[in-house]
Amino acid sequence: MALPPPDPRFVLRGTTAAVHTLHFSCGGQEPDFPILFSGSESGFVHVWNLKTRRVETALDGHGRKSVYWVETMGAKDRLLSQGRDQRICLWDLAEGRTSVTDSVFTENVGFCRCSLLKVAQERWLMAMAAKSLEEVQVLELPSKTSVCTLKPEVGAKLGMPMCLKLWQLDTGSQPWLLAGYEDGSVSLWNLSMGKVWSQLVCHQEPVMSLDFDSEKAKGISGSSEKVLSIWSLNEQQNLQVHKTHELINSGISDITIRSDKKILATAGWDHRIRIFGWKKMKPLAVLDYHTATVHCVAFSDHRNPSERLLAAGSKDHRISVWSIYAQT
Repeated sequence: MALPPPDPRFVLRGTTAAVHTLHFSCGGQEPDFPILFSGSESGFVHVWNLKTRRVETALDGHGRKSVYWVETMGAKDRLLSQGRDQRICLWDLAEGRTSVTDSVFTENVGFCRCSLLKVAQERWLMAMAAKSLEEVQVLELPSKTSVCTLKPEVGAKLGMPMCLKLWQLDTGSQPWLLAGYEDGSVSLWNLSMGKVWSQLVCHQEPVMSLDFDSEKAKGISGSSEKVLSIWSLNEQQNLQVHKTHELINSGISDITIRSDKKILATAGWDHRIRIFGWKKMKPLAVLDYHTATVHCVAFSDHRNPSERLLAAGSKDHRISVWSIYAQT
């Protein structure tokens, strides 16, 4: 039996627009307070101080076009943000600066969030939906050199990539990309070959979000339907359906597995955040606070498990912050 759901630890107000993306940065030595970055429909990235629970800085680099992905590159003073202005900005936030030091023009009209993977010291890969609607481009950062362009086979009819996840088994091993497409399928791309290694139809509708646990070789995806699809990779790296989980209400905008791989959170069109045990997909809690679609969920990466937080951003302009299952 699930515990009665808690109330949010606190709520962040002040974006004055729908919140589309969230990212915690708890880097540095504890008790260094974590920072939360949020991207809003108004085109701003807000940098939240979680001690004062106020906006420390508002970054305006996307021409007032919606920001739908933010992530730090290594340290919390280097931030990537992606907006509907078809631009990805690299921000320098060190010593109080708020300058865009570099940018990538994607020429992509969709709203597929990028994926970032650290592959070596000061070297990252970034996957992004490309100009040609069905393609994904992988760049190396900070050099911005093109690693590969992933084109589906002629006649594949996958539609646009909707969500991306770069991963590798361990540092130094070869990177892979999981991509969820408009036709409801998930593809595993081998980056060194630039080819689809394996493919699986997981949904009847476009894949809205996915996450992957490389240790267990198991992933999860959601769409506009009432079902979560859980799939796995066998030893030949072939995708296979593990199981499906029926939801009460349809529509999942975001899914994230906590870094300790014990629980996951989903952001629902039904205004609710749902927490599941990752091992068996046991429903643990339904967090009911928001009054509109929840667009995004993010876990903090505190070193101390008891301090770990979950944040959710919604169309209702609010960010709810929860202290959840710290003891699991």
